[in-house]
Amino acid sequence: MRAVVQTVARAGVTVDGEVVGAIDDGLLVLVGVTHTDTTETARTMARKVYELRILDDERSAADVGAPILVVSQFTLYGDARKGRRPSWTAAAPAEVAEPLVDAVVEALRQRGATVATGRFRAHMLVESVNVGPRTILLDL
Repeated sequence: MRAVVQTVARAGVTVDGEVVGAIDDGLLVLVGVTHTDTTETARTMARKVYELRILDDERSAADVGAPILVVSQFTLYGDARKGRRPSWTAAAPAEVAEPLVDAVVEALRQRGATVATGRFRAHMLVESVNVGPRTILLDL
């Protein structure tokens, strides 16, 4: 499982003209799933995201109660080492990935996080105003 974590002043996801998830002053987390990921991987990712000391004064979302916007992002497993057309073979198929992205969201909520989400399998418009910018790649 991979996640790109960005500090944001605001972020939102729009699907078909409707805002389906939005936050202010928190973390935008793009999550990619591969074939070997499990619910345990999802719980570990949630813990790492929630406790990641990426906010001001080396604080975490857990420390300050910052909201988190989670968006599934299969392209994090794109491989463009050969040629110009990425291969997506390392990305888990949707029927495997969706429940694991949901497991990340649920594990974050169980830890006390306020979580907004995108919509799986939808054409999403993701907007963000990054702070810093601070961006971290978590790769489990």
